[in-house]
Amino acid sequence: MQERSDEPADPAEPEGGASAPRFVSALTRSTFAVLLAGGRGSRLHQLTGLARWPAVPFGGKFRIADFTLSNCVNSGVKRVAVATQYKAHSLIRHLQRGWSFLEGRFDEFIDIVPAAQQVSETSWYQGTADAVYQNLNIIRRSAPEFVLVVSGDHIYKMDYGRMLAEHASRNADLSVACVEVPLAEASQFGVMGIDADGRVHRFAEKPAAPDLMPGCADTALASMGVYVFNTTFLFEQLLRDAQEPQSSRDFGKDILPYSVPRYRVFAAPLCRQLRRHSPGG
Repeated sequence: MQERSDEPADPAEPEGGASAPRFVSALTRSTFAVLLAGGRGSRLHQLTGLARWPAVPFGGKFRIADFTLSNCVNSGVKRVAVATQYKAHSLIRHLQRGWSFLEGRFDEFIDIVPAAQQVSETSWYQGTADAVYQNLNIIRRSAPEFVLVVSGDHIYKMDYGRMLAEHASRNADLSVACVEVPLAEASQFGVMGIDADGRVHRFAEKPAAPDLMPGCADTALASMGVYVFNTTFLFEQLLRDAQEPQSSRDFGKDILPYSVPRYRVFAAPLCRQLRRHSPGG
């Protein structure tokens, strides 16, 4: 599938330069995003005593989740389900008040999907993969071609349209956004080993001996927990994983390690996906 931009590229500007086009196209409009905002995360200590990471205030009236939501909307991905679970009241109130302009009139929306024991009457969201699995019916109703899975507790700027364009051009089943980290720090992350074409041939959580980036002696690629799935592939993997009694129902611990040796999984380095604005943009 060929990616088309709504803005013309400047032929005099190098790829990724100040006037690089936005990748808002049929690809982004065919994408459904699931924003995971329900973890127990406690590393911010007192700041998360009454709310989870995504609801922590940032710059006054904003919340950490606004970074990811802004990435989605600015990329042209305007069908978003926000999966909440623990201490979600302040985040839900913020979403209702701050993002109500996407109310569904043009099939553009930000829906809040609290853990509701939709699959089992005895279990809430068991992991990141389970949070998406329990909402498959919501995704199915929108009939997207791609599903973008993102976290609500990251602070970064990214054009998901570029990642979707690479995903489609590579005929990938799954693409994983990643960030370069110093080798000395890589053992704290999920690290991807890739070949020269960017295909992932190995993935390890917190490895003692991390894989190096091709051509680098001191840098590794760490997963950001941002994924693009072909919808059919995602459904197949979640349904399969749900039948695995030993699974922890997690993308990084279960879905990704299973998929890497069997399917077309590619890395999407953040430095290639950044959208830079011109001074007046």
